[in-house]
Amino acid sequence: MRGFGSAPSARKAVSGAVAAPEVKIRFWSAMADLFRLVLRSDAPGLRWRVTVALVFTLIGKALGVVAPLLLGAAVNRLAAGQGGAATVTWTFAGLATGWALVRFISSAAPQARDAVFTPVAQAAQNRAAVETFGHALSLSIDFHQSKRTGSLSRVIDRGARSMDFLLRSLVFNLGPTAIELVMAAAVLAKAYDWRFAAIALLTVGVYGYLTFAISDWRIGHRRALNEADAEAAGRAVDALINYETVKSFGGEARAVAGYGNALGVYGDAQIKATNSLTLLNIVQSGVMSIGLGGMAVLAGIEASSGRMGPGDVTAAVLILINLYAPLNILGFAYREIRQSLIDMEAMLDLRRQTADVADRPGAIPVPPCADQRGGAIAFEAVSFRHGARSEGLAEVSFSVAPGHTVAIVGPSGAGKTTLVRLALRMIDPQAGRVTLDGHDLRDLQQASLRRAVALVPQDVALFNETLLSNIGFARPEATEADIWAAAEAAELGEFIRNLPEGMATKVGERGLKLSGGERQRVGIARALLAQPRVLILDEATSALDSRTESAIQETLRKARAGRTTLVVAHRLSTIVDADEIVVLRRGRIVERGPHADLLAAGGEYAALWRRQTRGRGPEA
Repeated sequence: MRGFGSAPSARKAVSGAVAAPEVKIRFWSAMADLFRLVLRSDAPGLRWRVTVALVFTLIGKALGVVAPLLLGAAVNRLAAGQGGAATVTWTFAGLATGWALVRFISSAAPQARDAVFTPVAQAAQNRAAVETFGHALSLSIDFHQSKRTGSLSRVIDRGARSMDFLLRSLVFNLGPTAIELVMAAAVLAKAYDWRFAAIALLTVGVYGYLTFAISDWRIGHRRALNEADAEAAGRAVDALINYETVKSFGGEARAVAGYGNALGVYGDAQIKATNSLTLLNIVQSGVMSIGLGGMAVLAGIEASSGRMGPGDVTAAVLILINLYAPLNILGFAYREIRQSLIDMEAMLDLRRQTADVADRPGAIPVPPCADQRGGAIAFEAVSFRHGARSEGLAEVSFSVAPGHTVAIVGPSGAGKTTLVRLALRMIDPQAGRVTLDGHDLRDLQQASLRRAVALVPQDVALFNETLLSNIGFARPEATEADIWAAAEAAELGEFIRNLPEGMATKVGERGLKLSGGERQRVGIARALLAQPRVLILDEATSALDSRTESAIQETLRKARAGRTTLVVAHRLSTIVDADEIVVLRRGRIVERGPHADLLAAGGEYAALWRRQTRGRGPEA
């Protein structure tokens, strides 16, 4: 269990952690993808909302530059004092009021923009999450087996949320601020002198360069801080989850020491991160103060020479201060924009993944079943080998006639699970073909195929929903009476009626509030509700007690009427009445036939039978 090593070794492990490789950011490609997602977001009033939001943004920035000029004119008029006192007062009041109004509009415009654009941003975020989630579900089983479910969910979540941040920070903040800088430089050069524009451009340029440089340097500190935080949290969670193990081996002191050491590493990383942020803030304040000082000195010189009034000095300084306000969070915005671009790129990379198993162009729904006894499924010279295995299926051929039951047995790794996945078209054969009622599964629509073939797996996973919802998942249009009938058929009715909330009982994450046997009975009920023409049982009674297993076996025998059944079994006593038993070994069929014939042959199946029935007396 992680977290109980000695403190020094733990410290070394944390401090020496290898940072994740940098992700290459394709900026313009990401922006193009972001723009396309916004366009297909189907937000209400998409076009006018985007247009109005951009107009509000530009108005706010333009008025932010103009407002100081009005205040400067008001101060100049007041300082000049020409005319009557009332006239000067009213003129100053009018200009000052105009400045306040323009400043209010420039401040209110971004708020109005957010109100107008939020539905678009939310719709685009939702569309991105839904499309990516749907694409992830469409990917093949091999892809999901190689990914951590939690990390995959985080990729979708962070990628969708990154869109909102990029839209607000990049499109509506930093981008327009660059436009505001150009407008401010033009106004300063036009109204006063080119040197004012040069000071503004130089100040913002140096400010931006140093901010980006220090922020890039700080990324390493932030990464170390995040890794130390994750390590400390992981040690605490590990110890709390494995509380009984810690207590059993007297490991409390070791657990606490490991957690304390991890917090020490986190504290060191926090100090470095805080100090680097302090340095960034000091440098930013220093650059802006120098720029403001230079602007004020130049304005003072011009005013003393009579080329500018005192109000113009105020206006010039205020224009630069207005530029400083959005740049104040440039370091934070730069780091978050980089991370958002990385998150968005990870989401887009997920969307670029292609499914190994996909519907062919022209794929058809499964035709109606011609035989009332069920469908006919056949494996014709099927071969398949996983990349992680040295052996796989090799030219396996057998068929299951309508209404018949065929059992697949063999040692672990023989290929039984692979056959089940082929029958459900979770994977495609690398050679040969699998057919349902004579149709190659690759020519059938997957959604239609999964309605015709139902699986009861060995480990039934349930949603954190009610029993009614979990059983009804197989057939959404089923009535509650249909669901109850399926539950009764799976020997689940009495159990559900004894629950305080009955069918409304929530089963917990993955059904962990139920016992293994209860979960399997829910899985059987779900499969029976689907009314498939082919029923696949993958050790469907392995977690049941003998009495319940016997009852469900009888139920399954009745359920076989009107459908074909493919059974994967380790417990051979459950398949003695199968019409045919296929014995696999190392991906090949080594024996096949009814139970009695295989016992009489004295081969692989007979050996398996003897091992399982040893000590229980002779069986026939």
